[in-house]
Amino acid sequence: MNLPNLLTLLRIFFVPLLVAVLVQEDRHWAAFLGLSWPNDLVALAIFMAAALTDLVDGYLARRWNQITTVGMLLDPIADKLLISAALISLVQVHRVPGWMAVLIIGREFAVSGLRSIAAGEGYTIKASELGKSKMVTQVIAVALILLSGQFPLLLAPAEAALWGTMLFALVSAADYFLKFWRQVDERIKERRRIELLRLETERQRAAMLAAKRERAMKP
Repeated sequence: MNLPNLLTLLRIFFVPLLVAVLVQEDRHWAAFLGLSWPNDLVALAIFMAAALTDLVDGYLARRWNQITTVGMLLDPIADKLLISAALISLVQVHRVPGWMAVLIIGREFAVSGLRSIAAGEGYTIKASELGKSKMVTQVIAVALILLSGQFPLLLAPAEAALWGTMLFALVSAADYFLKFWRQVDERIKERRRIELLRLETERQRAAMLAAKRERAMKP
């Protein structure tokens, strides 16, 4: 177990703590340095710390050449858990519309399913630039929503960022679907070409055998 993988696991462990803080009815949940800190700011600190581990673990894994299969599997799972937990908790406290959260989270499951099917067929759908931008917009949107609870002037930018997140999610999902369809279509065409070549080879072989029989039967 290397440091990048430990950071990924730490991001997963942040998830229940984030949910616990967000859904607390007491609006001031923590006391530190003699001050009572609002839930929104505590949740923001937890969320940003978890998001930071996403940036650091990937950087360290590439820099130290510690990219592992476990890390490749856990990293997207940790990202999806973090964003899904934040959005569902914000829906619970009436800060995010439920239908938006369903679309954004549903996109994550749909893309994960496509990539799993593609992997089962022997090819990989790489993360696109749209997918990477989607993660950045999600972090910005959740952070602004949490801040808007203490700074109402940020409510409009938070709503705009949430709409931007949903747009990126839908556009990147369409991009993944197109990549998946192109690769599946190419695989189907390749299988058809192989099948036609096999049938043609068998036909020619049968024709050659028939010709040999005819020559053998002639006096």
